[in-house]
Amino acid sequence: MTTKSISLTVNGKTVDQEVEPRTHLADFLRHGIGLTGTHIGCEHGVCGACTVLVDGQAVRSCLMLAVQADGAEVTTVEGLAGNADDLSPIQAAFREFHGLQCGYCTPGFLTSLTQLLMENPDIGEEDLRKELSGNLCRCTGYAGIVRAALAAAQAYKEAAATGMGGSR
Repeated sequence: MTTKSISLTVNGKTVDQEVEPRTHLADFLRHGIGLTGTHIGCEHGVCGACTVLVDGQAVRSCLMLAVQADGAEVTTVEGLAGNADDLSPIQAAFREFHGLQCGYCTPGFLTSLTQLLMENPDIGEEDLRKELSGNLCRCTGYAGIVRAALAAAQAYKEAAATGMGGSR
């Protein structure tokens, strides 16, 4: 069995590890370093449950190999909040507006929306719904997710206006 040494930053911590070249990033995160917040749903990149941020961009970790993340900065749902006592604006909004039910799809929504709202906090509901179409939820009907995302967008706008932007 051939392995490759990789070094990446995951949620602000350097990780150096040997991996098989065929290991998907999702499996590396879950089984290699114990971050089980990233969920694996379809294993085809369709459902969005495995979405993580790689160098700030939302990526389906079931479609990316861990060796492709060598040298990258990866943020999982566990890393969205600065520390265990805080919630990011999108996490707080999901809690307040009941943006989750069973929670299986939630990590993918949170990471996808983090990138989207940091780049476009002025997004309207119609465009938001189009952007969310890449993440599947079988429980909520999306109403709470949309309300939460729009509330978080407002929080990102206010943070940017007060010079506190850049917080995930």
